[in-house]
Amino acid sequence: MSYAALVRPAIDRVYIGMRTAARDRVRLLTEQTGLRQGLNSSFYFGLLARPMPAAAFAAVTAYGAGDMSDELEQAIMAVDDAGTWSLTDTGHTYTLALQQAIADAAQEQWGQTFRGALPGEAALPRLAELLAVLLKAGEATGGPAFGAATPVYEPAGASYALQVSTRLGALRHHRGDAHRAAWAAAGLTLEQLRALSPGDPLRVSIEQDTNRRDEPIYEVLTETERWELLGLLAALPN
Repeated sequence: MSYAALVRPAIDRVYIGMRTAARDRVRLLTEQTGLRQGLNSSFYFGLLARPMPAAAFAAVTAYGAGDMSDELEQAIMAVDDAGTWSLTDTGHTYTLALQQAIADAAQEQWGQTFRGALPGEAALPRLAELLAVLLKAGEATGGPAFGAATPVYEPAGASYALQVSTRLGALRHHRGDAHRAAWAAAGLTLEQLRALSPGDPLRVSIEQDTNRRDEPIYEVLTETERWELLGLLAALPN
């Protein structure tokens, strides 16, 4: 098994668990501002730093959620004639608060030690450091979504929980780009891909190609650091 295949479920477990834990805080933010989350919620780490080019928008919305009417109606995002999307002033302020709400939930979630059985927030500084190394390395191998996601936006004095939650979100787009490239190289449309069963030989080959394309980002780490990354992810409560 490749390292990319091994680490993927660990990354997804931590990130999805963290975003699930943030639902109540995000819901409260919606009630306080009257604004609804959209693309800014799943791509805040990039949008807070720069506009999203059309190619990146097509990549991040390839699996759905390409209807931006709600974002436009709320005036939290705008699009120019080239198809480049950006946050409005209102959207920028709202998305900053959204990033902080997610980070606060992550701090609470990951700070649990279960009576000393887990390291809690002590795991975060080193994890943030390793994620920074990976994001930098990915600049050479990532596709359009990853290119729009990095370098990530982090406010001055960002907590380690904010750094880790933001960097994890961006890292997942390296594999997302790899997956889209793999099924496109196989000559499939998204509908054809979804019609394949998990055990279909073509589906298996696409997953293997995805791992191959995702693998280079992890080659910047030593073998010891790769195991350390897995250990740190495993130490964070779901």
